Amino acid sequence: MGKDKLRKFRENLTFDCFIQPEFDEVFRCDHPLKGHWRSDFFHNDNPIVLELGCGKGEYTVALAERDPSRNFIGIDIKGARMWRGAKTATDRRMPNVGFLRTRIEFINGLFAEGEVDEIWITFPDPQLKSRRAKKRLTSPLFLGYYARILSPDGWINLKTDSKHLFGYTNEVVRRYGLPCEVSNADIYGTGYADEVLSVKTAYEKRFLEMGLPITYTRFSLAGRHEFPWFDWEEDEKAEKDNEEARQG
Repeated sequence: MGKDKLRKFRENLTFDCFIQPEFDEVFRCDHPLKGHWRSDFFHNDNPIVLELGCGKGEYTVALAERDPSRNFIGIDIKGARMWRGAKTATDRRMPNVGFLRTRIEFINGLFAEGEVDEIWITFPDPQLKSRRAKKRLTSPLFLGYYARILSPDGWINLKTDSKHLFGYTNEVVRRYGLPCEVSNADIYGTGYADEVLSVKTAYEKRFLEMGLPITYTRFSLAGRHEFPWFDWEEDEKAEKDNEEARQG
C-alpha cells in the first residue's frame, strides 16, 4: 500500500466527521449510533440523507452546502477516496456532513427503522454481468436493505451514465409498482438538470467528455418491504452500455 494512502487512512481517523466502525460493531449486530445519528452525531433533529458509494464525497459535500437544514452522510468502503470529502467538510467546518466507512450491506446495523429520509446513488458500478445483478445498488436485495431504514415517504435518487442500470432500475420500479417521480434518460440534453442535478463528480465529468448521456431516476418504496427476486431478460444481451464508446 502506498504511503499516501496510509497517510489518508491515518488522517481520516482525526476527522470528527469520519466514522469507521470495526467489523464486529456492524456484522450481525447494531452499532451504538444506530437510531441516534441525529442526537449523538449531528446534535440536531434534521432529516438524514445518505449518499451510497460516495467515492470522494463530492455529492455529499455539495448537497450539504446547498441545504444546511438537512444532515448528509456519505458511505463507501474506500477510505482513501473518502478522505477528500472528509477533509473538505472539516476544512469548511460543515456541521451537517458525515462520512461512514463501511460496506453498504451493513447499513441495517447502522441505521434504525425510518431513520433515513432520502438516499442518493451517484454513478455506482453498474455490475453489467448478469451473475452480478444482485450487486447492483437498485437490485431487489438492496431495496430490502433500504426498506428497513428509509422513512415511508422517503425517496431514492439514482444518477448514472449506465443505460443498462437505468433500464434495469426502471424495470425494478415497474415490477414492484413503485411510485416514480422522475425517469429521465438525458438530464442535460433535455434541460432537466437543476442546480442539484448539475453537481458533477469526477466520474460524471469524464463520462460527459465521452459524450455519454447522464440519466436520473427518482422513486419511492412507498413502505414496501418485500422484493422477490426476478431475472431480467435484458441481462442476457451481449452488448450493454455501448462499451466501444466508453473505451473511446
